[in-house]
Amino acid sequence: MATLRLFASIREIAGTNSLEVDANNVGDAITEACARYGDDFAALVPSCRIWVNGNPAELTDSVTTQDEIALLPPVSGGSLNHDSLNAPHTGLHIAILSLHTSPLAQPGTGDSGGMNVYIREVASALAHRGATCTVYVRKWDPELVHELELESGVHIVHIEAGEYELQKEDLYSIVDLFADRVMKDLQNREPIDIIHANYWLSGIVGHKLKHELNIPLVTTFHTLGETKKNSGFPEPTERLRAENEIIGCSDVVVANSANEQEQLCNLYGANIDRVEIVPLGVEQALFSPGNPNAAKDALGLPTEPILLFIGRLQSLKGADVAISTLQAMDHKNATLVVIGGASGQEGSYYESEIRDLANNLTVDKKVVFIPPQPHHILSSYYRAADIVIVPSRSESFGLVALEAAACGVPVIASSVGGLQNLVEDGKTGLLVKGWNPAEYAEAVDYLLSNPFKSTEIAMNAVEKAQAYTWGQTAGRLQELYQSVLSKTLVECR
Repeated sequence: MATLRLFASIREIAGTNSLEVDANNVGDAITEACARYGDDFAALVPSCRIWVNGNPAELTDSVTTQDEIALLPPVSGGSLNHDSLNAPHTGLHIAILSLHTSPLAQPGTGDSGGMNVYIREVASALAHRGATCTVYVRKWDPELVHELELESGVHIVHIEAGEYELQKEDLYSIVDLFADRVMKDLQNREPIDIIHANYWLSGIVGHKLKHELNIPLVTTFHTLGETKKNSGFPEPTERLRAENEIIGCSDVVVANSANEQEQLCNLYGANIDRVEIVPLGVEQALFSPGNPNAAKDALGLPTEPILLFIGRLQSLKGADVAISTLQAMDHKNATLVVIGGASGQEGSYYESEIRDLANNLTVDKKVVFIPPQPHHILSSYYRAADIVIVPSRSESFGLVALEAAACGVPVIASSVGGLQNLVEDGKTGLLVKGWNPAEYAEAVDYLLSNPFKSTEIAMNAVEKAQAYTWGQTAGRLQELYQSVLSKTLVECR
């Protein structure tokens, strides 16, 4: 079935952000939603913009089961929760830089992941507070329009820079071209107040724009080259050099966790007074506890123990550890569900390796590979899982662990990076030092054999997850924006 995504005020009327529809065209999908959600919903539909897969669409356009239809009201009414009702409204114009990946891309595909979710949710939550967010992304497909409006106050601008098929490793060569074309686009818009760069490639662009426009630069790295290098993943010298320069010139560096703040200070000599911790959020209406047996039945999964791994198929995320953990478990007839995709030659090689690993498991252990899924479907997989395993070799925050916690599913995670702050060992999940599958298997068997302990951890995790909202993330960022606007710009060190 096709997916109908709802935004802003029409989402509030429906009480959900998405709906699976059995329809042959856009009009049929919307008619089904109107019948389900009533007159107030139907009355707002004529004023909405309609997209299919990120492009403007008409009611007569046909759709398939793979398509995503979006309904966007003309004015963002915000989210009707405590965060929004009490949020200060400002007129800031923020240029959000995301050179290498788009908030429109499906997380888990290519180089898309938690950063995509972060930018989409933060921009939306900032817009609900009266800000205007212009998000700059490199155009990776010739069919993409130059600009589209995600919702009122959130504009996605696709910048022509380099060959469409450029791999992430080759993007460093086009950062200056990207910066020049972003600058040209900004000259035709209302003046911007803040540059918020995401990832080191965008940080280089933000650094250049800061000096040309004389406005503050806020940077969120999401991952750090020095941290990856220390985890055994070599990074190019230009990245390490650029990160040092960006940190030295940023008016604020946003760390997703206390652990990342510590890494920024210890590995890069960052001034701790300019490194602010702003945790990520989770969409509470979507990620919440549910009936695991019903979820398993709906997804066609067995009733026996289900382990879940969600992430890109790359060594950094540790899908190999998850598969080897399944083999080392004492529990029989267990299934590991792996949701994610590979990117580039290295990713294809890794995927081939882990599929061979899965094919050599004993007959009572099974791995099911699932392609990347939209968030509204991921929530069902979380609820179907008995345990979510997060064996990352490096992690600045751990969005998968947070989403699992919000769904009331125990998490077993590696004791690295932001996972050390997010998961309270023995209380909201279990942390494992290193990547020995036998130790992960011991933790899995322990929880499967102790349902009361597993339930206690799940309940604690849900309670802790409720403290993380995208509204709070955006609110804290807004405070930082206002703070740097009242200060003298930081000079490059």
